[in-house]
Amino acid sequence: PDRLRRGYRPILMRTLRHPWLVLAGAAVILGASVAALPLIATNFLGDDGQTTVQLSQELEPGASLDTQLDAAESLTAELERLEGVDTVSATVSSGASQFAAFTGGGGGGGRISYGVIAAEGTDMPALRERIRSVADGAAGEITVGQSAGLGGGDIDIDVQAPTPDALDAATASVVDAVTGLDGVAQVTDSLEGAQPLVQVAVDRDLAASLGLSEAAVSGLVAQAMQPTPVGEIQLEGSLVRIWLDAIAPAGTLDELRELELPTPTGPLPLADVAEVSEVQGPVSIATSDGARTATVTVTPDAADVGGVSGGVAQALDGLELADGATASVGGVATQITDAFTQLGIAALIAVLLVYVVMVATFKSLLQPFLLLVSVPFAATGAIAMQLITGVPLGVASMVGVLMLVGIVVTNAIVLIDLVNQYRDRGLSVRDALVEGAERRLRPILMTAAATIFALIPMAAGLTGQGGFISQPLAIVVIGGLISSTLLTLVVLPVLYLVVEGAIERRRVRAGTGTRAERRGELAEASAR
Repeated sequence: PDRLRRGYRPILMRTLRHPWLVLAGAAVILGASVAALPLIATNFLGDDGQTTVQLSQELEPGASLDTQLDAAESLTAELERLEGVDTVSATVSSGASQFAAFTGGGGGGGRISYGVIAAEGTDMPALRERIRSVADGAAGEITVGQSAGLGGGDIDIDVQAPTPDALDAATASVVDAVTGLDGVAQVTDSLEGAQPLVQVAVDRDLAASLGLSEAAVSGLVAQAMQPTPVGEIQLEGSLVRIWLDAIAPAGTLDELRELELPTPTGPLPLADVAEVSEVQGPVSIATSDGARTATVTVTPDAADVGGVSGGVAQALDGLELADGATASVGGVATQITDAFTQLGIAALIAVLLVYVVMVATFKSLLQPFLLLVSVPFAATGAIAMQLITGVPLGVASMVGVLMLVGIVVTNAIVLIDLVNQYRDRGLSVRDALVEGAERRLRPILMTAAATIFALIPMAAGLTGQGGFISQPLAIVVIGGLISSTLLTLVVLPVLYLVVEGAIERRRVRAGTGTRAERRGELAEASAR
């Protein structure tokens, strides 16, 4: 025996002498691994390495284009002075209707969008925090999004209510409940502020007595307020559109009330047939299945998106919404739940397929169960490695778990197959285990070490922007291989001794002999 086998043999003999103590210790290790699961941060895909941060700025409804331009220039200058910022771009859209360009109308209430490109090597989470600190002092409401790639992870809360007032109240309650939770960077909602509108309420009965319909009054007001397309002409080879505009469009409510409407009895002012007033109207209306809806967006400031999602869900469970309003968690929280559920089902199917293959190989229903003990102990190492490195558990990590199902079982197959060969030659269960485990120790350690060292560059994040997928996967596989290899060399022989040893002793007491003797009797019977 070489030095490696001489060091392993005392450990193996000691564990085989105290099998139940070893199995109890293995159960404790497995239980501790399960208990440590809530300590692992979870997310969907993690930070994908993108160097772009998106911002949006909402000013007060009706803000003019000049006001938006001033706000964009001010915030852009502040962002460009931040450490780690390379380029800042801003897009301003007035959102005003087409006739505003002709009448000199100003209010649009459009959204200002910003794109911040970071310098190479910038710490993106720290940069987002600096951007948020600057955004807090800017005008309007500013939302700082995640990167433009796949790593973004906002938690959406869908709020539904039967009436606008109930929706406003429910949305405000949800915002108050989730604001200030641990790990929450900012909270925004989709209910934009009301914008000022001029409402013309036509008295239908009075208008009908004067020979006017509501549609006719609406058309006359529209013609007086905005240019009307009347046709097109060819001018020097170019197509020119012609618009008909009022000589003096109404600029105030009083001028609009005095707008003359043609009737069979003569012109009448608009105020005689309609009530003209200024009201506050919604910027947008969203519905789902006929019910008013709003979205509350929670942006986490930590990598543990799953933990923040749990805190948000707990806050919503303790929230009582009146007037038939409801609130449900969506966004990345739903994606994490669905992805983990589907990958968990895939892992169970993988275990089942591996079991079927091993049943066909070993011609036994019991021994494949013993070999599958390597799978849960692979999860032990994966969990420990996630805690040590601090890398969140995500979709890539779950893919690594799927890989482990097939990788770690191979070591157990190599070990038990040789043990069965020694038993066929006449050795007892204990002797076959000692001889087989010693001889398979070197190839098992060599294959595990080769795989681990091959994955070290990925685990160290040396794969560039693809590291957000490759790094968690490599960390899980490395941790699972280490734990499953070490525990397979100790726990699997003990479990095999307990089960197969009991079967062998029962057969000896029954007088059926050992496995090798039975094979010899079958061979003699076949020869006869």
